[in-house]
Amino acid sequence: MKLIFSKIQKLLFLITIFIFVSTCSNNKSDINIEDRGGALIDKIIFDVRTDMTIAIKDVAEGKADLMASGIDGSVYLSLERKDLERLDTYAVPSGTWSLLFNPVPNRAPYTITTKDGKTYFNPLAIREIRYAMNFLINRKKLIDEILKGAGEPSFTQATPGQPGTYRYNLIPLRMGMTENGNEEKAINDIEKAMETAANLPENRGKLIKENGWWKYNNEIVSIKFVIRVDDPSGRLPAGNAISDLIEKTGIKVEKLLYDRNKSTQVVYLTDPKDYEWNILTEAWGAGATRAWWDVTLRQMYVREGNYTPGWNNSEFWNYDNREASRISDKNYNGWFLTSEEYWNGNIRLQEIGLQDAVRIYLNSQTQYFVANKDRFNRRMLYGVGDGINDWSIRSADIKPNRRGEKILRVVQHSAQGSLFMSPWDPVGVNGFSDAYSGIIIGPCSDSGATFESPSTAKDIFRLGEADTNTLEIGVVAGNNGIPAGTIDVPKNAMMFNPYTQKWEEGLTIVSKDGNIEYKKSDNLKAYIKCNFKPKYFKWHHGIESSLVDLMYGSVFIANVVTKTNDNDKYYDSALAGRYAPAMDGAVGSVLNEDGSFTLYGNYYFPMDMERQLASVVVSPKIGNPNRNTVVPFEINEAIMKLVLEGSKSGNVYTISQDQSLTAIDVKNPTCVADIKEKLIEMRDSKYIPVGIERWINEEEAVQRYQAAIDFIDNYGHAYISNGPFFISKIDTRANYIELSAFKDYAETAEYWIEKLSTKMSRIEDIEMPSIANKNEDLNIDIYVSSYDYPNNDLERPDANTKVKVLLQLQRGGEIEYNAILEDEIFKIVIPKNDLINLPAGEYIIVFESFIADETPYIETRSFVLR
Repeated sequence: MKLIFSKIQKLLFLITIFIFVSTCSNNKSDINIEDRGGALIDKIIFDVRTDMTIAIKDVAEGKADLMASGIDGSVYLSLERKDLERLDTYAVPSGTWSLLFNPVPNRAPYTITTKDGKTYFNPLAIREIRYAMNFLINRKKLIDEILKGAGEPSFTQATPGQPGTYRYNLIPLRMGMTENGNEEKAINDIEKAMETAANLPENRGKLIKENGWWKYNNEIVSIKFVIRVDDPSGRLPAGNAISDLIEKTGIKVEKLLYDRNKSTQVVYLTDPKDYEWNILTEAWGAGATRAWWDVTLRQMYVREGNYTPGWNNSEFWNYDNREASRISDKNYNGWFLTSEEYWNGNIRLQEIGLQDAVRIYLNSQTQYFVANKDRFNRRMLYGVGDGINDWSIRSADIKPNRRGEKILRVVQHSAQGSLFMSPWDPVGVNGFSDAYSGIIIGPCSDSGATFESPSTAKDIFRLGEADTNTLEIGVVAGNNGIPAGTIDVPKNAMMFNPYTQKWEEGLTIVSKDGNIEYKKSDNLKAYIKCNFKPKYFKWHHGIESSLVDLMYGSVFIANVVTKTNDNDKYYDSALAGRYAPAMDGAVGSVLNEDGSFTLYGNYYFPMDMERQLASVVVSPKIGNPNRNTVVPFEINEAIMKLVLEGSKSGNVYTISQDQSLTAIDVKNPTCVADIKEKLIEMRDSKYIPVGIERWINEEEAVQRYQAAIDFIDNYGHAYISNGPFFISKIDTRANYIELSAFKDYAETAEYWIEKLSTKMSRIEDIEMPSIANKNEDLNIDIYVSSYDYPNNDLERPDANTKVKVLLQLQRGGEIEYNAILEDEIFKIVIPKNDLINLPAGEYIIVFESFIADETPYIETRSFVLR
């Protein structure tokens, strides 16, 4: 495919004009809306406050327009009335707290010997003790006393209120977990587990209880509890309260009061067997509005999800549960035949996560995001499951200043006073890992071909379109519980082979003992076939994207996840841990003459066709998995050359978790200068990376390298991306970030606002008895309102509103009822004929309201049947 520019001079002229316009815009009295491209505003300025209260006050008083950090209920509910009246509030159940345990060695006799030769007894290596923590903690008390009621008890990763979550959240209730806990039971269970461990031959006489404390080799058994001190109104008091409870069991707690940077280094970047920590207070944002939870289940409970101790780094000790991995591999990779099989697997996986209790959840948080009411013409888009996000920034419609400029001032709260908490590495797994960089990078990047709608959670195409008329699905039962495809993969389907460093036909990938192998076959089959037409765009340095941006990603990922020999420097174990599990059984694709792809895949998802289609599409996203980042191939290649070849500065760079080396950081001046030097070398040698030669010539490659060099010279950083905004100014010392509208962005903000806006419902109240009689009908009244998302003005229920009621049976299964709307009240009668045959006891009812395909609003209630 031809690039839009054929001469370097033409490109430099365009960039010069672009920079001149951007630089002079501050002196304009009248803004030309064409300079904004697809954006509604001209600039975004990010700032930081160390004090949450001051940040909120600044938004209320108009010193800032929007606070992108969520506010806990304890802070928000204490605001003065005059401040609340000036704020437009987005209240979302977007946060959760959890405790992460280090279970090393996760087997008897529960001891670990560190590098210095000292042996420790780890009580959290005992599964029964970890599980008992669920009962030791009074979640309701944490919510009432610390969050001031702005939250709900939580036992799983499934954020309450989001679709499909009730199935997961019923499991802990059936396991006897309650919001108030059971301290006596927990202490007794922990005592019994410690006594059993003390009677093991290896521990006999070494592990004893004396004067109320457990001792090992005459030293009190203690655990290192990493508590986030930079969350002074939340996790700090929660950590202190939980520490007091743990010490009631005779186990000493050593409190490590660390900020985010320190806790990240000690916990997430170390080998668990180094034994530097035992517990961490975690807090999670929802990340998105989700319709399906198999990915989150995998992340939080399964080794291959990369978020359990060891982080799936092959060089570390790793928590491992083979049953969990097997189930997760099936559901994550779409290796099932029916929705029943999918749900049965997920429910079992949730049970394992709760029983193994390497991570236990404490509560969900209602978080409050605030904007200055007078500065906005209308409400922003926002995630109904995660609050203010990049769609909020993209849809911000603010009033102009006296010079006609529309400048959005965004403030974030950081106890350390820094917007830069993690390295800006667009390749490795640790880059852009903090919330501060996420909200900045989001409006700058269209990272995937699809995204999850912030309102409906449905997959929506952005950088291309799948041709549903060409969709074919063929899946039948196969061997080892994994389905087999029936669709013939043509002989000209290509895949890049890292062993030969060539694109080859007729290949499939086989994962064996953690290694990737490429096999030739004349009879390849696939589950799904579909044509996909990519949508091209301009990168922020002015070059139009092309096929090379899509093909390079396949080459890079193949190289980085495959260890072709013992000296393979390109292989990265952390990236392999992210990508390799989804590659098993992959087959090639056909690149058609018109630039479209015929894609073949082995992922089956019969419950959601949008997700099915999204599973096979291609995008320019290269590295930095699970982050909304994307850069052109020339930046990625320059970074890899720094890592593999060395740098002009002498820094030894890494994209891995090796803390002894220098992390890649595209905002750090030294690293940026080193990237620029590599780009100059690539330009002067007319370098073309192996694997993409047929899609780019020397002139086009040189043009891209020069454009990237010029961008770095003009803006002082190397984050070149493709969204409606680009980073036009960055000062790490002053904590200052400025984004400017990218005039060559194709889609308008209005297009997306219209596409993502929808009608939604909300359950306001439920009237039902707490005790029901088997011999009487159970009458329930449900009060539902509707509103036009993203607005929140409540109205009477929309005529198309439906309310579904699911009575959960004690031995599994459910009975479904549909409520009837009468006089603006949804009424349901569970007849006595249904109740009379049910065993007496406590029952849970799930209520779902929805209008069309938006995220359902969900509430649960319980009653006792007599």
